[in-house]
Amino acid sequence: MMKSPVSKQSNSWKSDSRFVDADTKNFKLIFYAFIIGAVAGAIGSVFRLTLSYIEGFSEKLYANAGDSGIMSWVWPLVFAILGISIALFLVKKFAPEASGSGVQEIEGALDELRPLRWKRVLPIKFIASLFSLGSGLLLGREGPTIQIGANIGKMTTDIFKTHENKTNPLVSAGAAAGLASAFNAPFAGIIFVIEEMHGHFRYNFFSVAAIMVASGTADFVVRVMVGADSVIQMTVFPSPVLSSIWLFLVLGVFFSLIGYLFNKFLIIALDFFKDLSHIALVLSGIIAGIVVVVAGSYFPEMIGGGYKTISQVLDHSFTLYFLIILFVGRMILTIFSYGSGVPGGIFAPMLALGVIFGMLFGSVMQHYFPDLVSHPGIYAIAGMAGIFASTVRAPLTGLVLAVEMTSNYELILPLIITTVTASVVTTQLGNEPIYTTLLKRTLANEKS
Repeated sequence: MMKSPVSKQSNSWKSDSRFVDADTKNFKLIFYAFIIGAVAGAIGSVFRLTLSYIEGFSEKLYANAGDSGIMSWVWPLVFAILGISIALFLVKKFAPEASGSGVQEIEGALDELRPLRWKRVLPIKFIASLFSLGSGLLLGREGPTIQIGANIGKMTTDIFKTHENKTNPLVSAGAAAGLASAFNAPFAGIIFVIEEMHGHFRYNFFSVAAIMVASGTADFVVRVMVGADSVIQMTVFPSPVLSSIWLFLVLGVFFSLIGYLFNKFLIIALDFFKDLSHIALVLSGIIAGIVVVVAGSYFPEMIGGGYKTISQVLDHSFTLYFLIILFVGRMILTIFSYGSGVPGGIFAPMLALGVIFGMLFGSVMQHYFPDLVSHPGIYAIAGMAGIFASTVRAPLTGLVLAVEMTSNYELILPLIITTVTASVVTTQLGNEPIYTTLLKRTLANEKS
């Protein structure tokens, strides 16, 4: 039976209206992503500027410790112990999910397994992170900004009362914006969500567009408020000779082992601190404060997120023997700092470890193969990507982070070889991605 022209026209109008409705909804998604990026970038900028001021103050305080007898240790110790204790108290009392980096909490929320209580998490994560990172613990600013960004995404969906299917892409967009604002690395923020959160992020054209808009907007805001320079100021190296490529395979194998050990010991530290009584937890905060002050007064490169340490390592400021001590010391202190349960990320401390070991490896190889190694700093940059690939099991994100943070775009090929080798070998060793392990642990603890 033939349809009338009126019926055909009616169906055509309904079809067109559905497309118009879909376009309107998708436009709103992009608009919300823009808002999330702007807010996350602004808060991330304020966080970075405030933290920079606190870190500058603590560095001067710790540097003067011991100059005028025993009493000169009092104020540095009070500052560090109070900072760590306040951070622990705020997290334990008001928002336990704000401890650590919070990335596993975001992944759990995207799977609708964990709540995003943004009214609690936003203020607690911001304030407590300033205390924990400002004290000198070996933690990074990217964990707080990623979790803050994701919670801004959830806040936006609640304020604008968006449909439930918009929550996943907008929370993901906030996480990307958070990483972009921490490192001036918008592409890394995009890749991190797509690669690391691929099992949780609901991938489609407009959800990807949303994380791109949020990440780019956050980066623009940060560049206006903080500055447009690369996070790590260093030499831009030329591509290494092709005959040296096998050295990056060897470096990747080393980092596969380092990543395996790092992840295992990190979980052991978390379990250790979880089982401590309240009194023992207070004592651990006091001990952590003492360690930070003593280390910071004699070896300032041994504490903090690691940005200055990275610069010093790349400037050949240390002997090979001290690089070994620095690597082992920062490895232990990073695991201790994160295991304590205070808020803070592990990206920056891991990148510092990668640079230290990479420079150590490059220096040794330059001694034995001078024709193949033009500068050991090339291996330090490969180390940044390699350790990220082996611990987080996100080789592409590690590669992009290393390139964006240092502006060494000529090193993409050796970085690919290092990251792929590190992630494949560590997988064969049975090493799970650290955030997958942390999420499983969180869910298991919730049930017990």
